Amino acid sequence: MPNIKSAKKRVVVTEKKNSQNKMIKTSVKTAIKKFNAALAAGDAEAAEKLLPETVSVIDSAASKGILHKNNAANKKSALAKNLNALKANPKAAVQEEVKAEEAKEAETAAPVAEAPVEAKPKKTRAKKTEKAE
Repeated sequence: MPNIKSAKKRVVVTEKKNSQNKMIKTSVKTAIKKFNAALAAGDAEAAEKLLPETVSVIDSAASKGILHKNNAANKKSALAKNLNALKANPKAAVQEEVKAEEAKEAETAAPVAEAPVEAKPKKTRAKKTEKAE
């Protein structure tokens, strides 16, 4: 624990900023999850309504410096791309997402069996020769 007054203040301010930043990051993640859930359901109308809200949350996080502006741009671009893919071919987009999710679940569900490690024989040390006096 710091003894100097300014160091004590820094601790308090840092904790406060961390909690605020965490709150904003979680709101971004939540907005993206809601949008992706609408996409997964194949509901283009709901996704279209959620897109401006999600973009707004991402932009506010970027303006506060929590997300880098390029990171925010990439996230927004990906959201728009997914929405356009759903509009262009609704059934194919949903099927691709389902296949990707199933593949991901299959990877996590089937643990990789490791090959048994063979015990290496111990190396015997060469005996020291005694010096004749």
